[in-house]
Amino acid sequence: MKQKFTRLIIGLLCCFCGGAQYVIKDGTELLSLQKVPMEKAYLDHTGPLLFAGEYLYYAFYGFNAQNNNPTNVSSVGYVVLVNEAKEKVVEHKLKLNKGLAQGEFFVGTAIPSGKYKLLAYTQWMKNSGLEQVFKDDIVIINPYLADQSALLPQTEDVPNKGPSEEAGRLAAMALDSATVSFRLDASIYAPREKVNLTINNFKGRLGMGTYTLKVRRKEVLPVRAFTNATEYARAYFNADKELRQGVGDSVFLPEQRGELFFGSVQDPATNDPIVDEPVIISIPGKEFLLKFAQTDQEGNFYTYFRKAYKNPMAVVQLEDDTQTYILKKGVGKDLDLLELEFSDFALSSTYADYIKERSVQNQLENQFYSKKPDSVLQGNPIDPFDGGLPEVLYLDDYTRFPTFGETLVEIVKFAGYRSGGKNPDYVKISQDFETYNEEYNDFPAIVLVDGVFIPNHENIKNFDARKIERIRLIRDQFILGGKQYQGMMSIETFDWDFVQNLKAENALKTQVDLPVVKKNYFKQVYATDHSPFKRTPDYRRLLLWEPHVKVEGSSYTYDFFTSDVEGVFEVVLNGFTSYGKPITVIKEFTVTKMGQ
Repeated sequence: MKQKFTRLIIGLLCCFCGGAQYVIKDGTELLSLQKVPMEKAYLDHTGPLLFAGEYLYYAFYGFNAQNNNPTNVSSVGYVVLVNEAKEKVVEHKLKLNKGLAQGEFFVGTAIPSGKYKLLAYTQWMKNSGLEQVFKDDIVIINPYLADQSALLPQTEDVPNKGPSEEAGRLAAMALDSATVSFRLDASIYAPREKVNLTINNFKGRLGMGTYTLKVRRKEVLPVRAFTNATEYARAYFNADKELRQGVGDSVFLPEQRGELFFGSVQDPATNDPIVDEPVIISIPGKEFLLKFAQTDQEGNFYTYFRKAYKNPMAVVQLEDDTQTYILKKGVGKDLDLLELEFSDFALSSTYADYIKERSVQNQLENQFYSKKPDSVLQGNPIDPFDGGLPEVLYLDDYTRFPTFGETLVEIVKFAGYRSGGKNPDYVKISQDFETYNEEYNDFPAIVLVDGVFIPNHENIKNFDARKIERIRLIRDQFILGGKQYQGMMSIETFDWDFVQNLKAENALKTQVDLPVVKKNYFKQVYATDHSPFKRTPDYRRLLLWEPHVKVEGSSYTYDFFTSDVEGVFEVVLNGFTSYGKPITVIKEFTVTKMGQ
């Protein structure tokens, strides 16, 4: 089924249009698109109340809306924080792995107090509008800004319905502890005491699945609780199962093959589209990314970034540098947020002491944040040579020559400039006839400087070789956008500043949003009386955050330590079985010095 989806999208993209949307031309295309299942998304998080100086952690779940299994349609998801003015305050792009992703964002002191909405979706979901998008309420209190008008009551009488409504919701909710549950080794703990927690799967295969596990201080202020998995399943039960658009309508195509990057090429004099023009997209850096595209009848081009990348800049260039054109990066159409509604919440003078105490605790926590860092999970190394083993030449190991062209002649054994006749000279890398049985060719090499593709090799013949640290080259044959190349050469400068100085006519330097990196979150441990954290203040309100716990057996054990924050804490196990059944289990315990 996944291969069918892929073939379908590839076929449609042959006629892709520039607004990140595709127009359904006839009934055959409509039927094909309707075979691609619509998606749903769910976001577990550490809201719903945040103060300036705190993090919001979240766990993304993407589903096939037809069978509630993890989605295999989209490989990219999005998480957005929206304010009451319907403006995006935070926007994250996520690489999905079988529908799953995780991330976090810091609530800085520039974000004002107010009511916000947390959204989660894929591009494919945008076809069903705001109804299909996951939405949850977030309240932010920023005591460092004088203006608190967004959270001030409209009348003097502020109804305090929150706690009773929350108690009633929890009492009425069918918490499922018969399939998967957990137990604690006590109900009362002292500050900085170890807590042992055991997750039990009572139903074997029926309980296997992916769950979010979090332990946090129970909220004191009367805010609306986060939407748990059980409530989500009920609220989005009637979400669209297939595409609702018809012939002649525009649709967002799913980012199944990777992250979509698109743009257009126009004539500067007439603004007419430039048709069938080869376009090269480079992501510069040591682990560079190189993509090819070609403009369509409307002058639009597109490509997908399948591999990971680490540089938030892309360089778009045309192979033909004899003509001057206008290059533009495409911008996708946003969701219509007009109907977005926000929950009720108002500040009261009765909250003043609590707000002051929590703010002081946050300041102390942030003061010692460097001692409690999260660590970025290192993904698979990015191989720009696609498995080839490059020959590496460090120019300091040889006699230095003034220009790159002279360096090729005097130092580089298997590469040099060839005459292009009426065309510019080009770099040719010698074929490896000893290893490969192949016909002789005159193909040019793929040449990059600091990861930036060089369309015209003659332009760097006089490049200052004193700036070059090393040259990496590989003698394999490559095909880029249907054009054949003999070998690849990566020229790397000491300062990696080639892209900053690039001023080519047909080149566009543009920012790209990096996907959120996956992290291992800091886990506080008080192992001995000589712990390095013994004298460090500990005002964690979130004691444990496991974004995606894979339950594949019958029992799992976790441990964590309480902090100096006293009060009632919640343990929440929340997620979905492999069959799509929602599971939500909530239990409480108390932290108090009386427990010592």
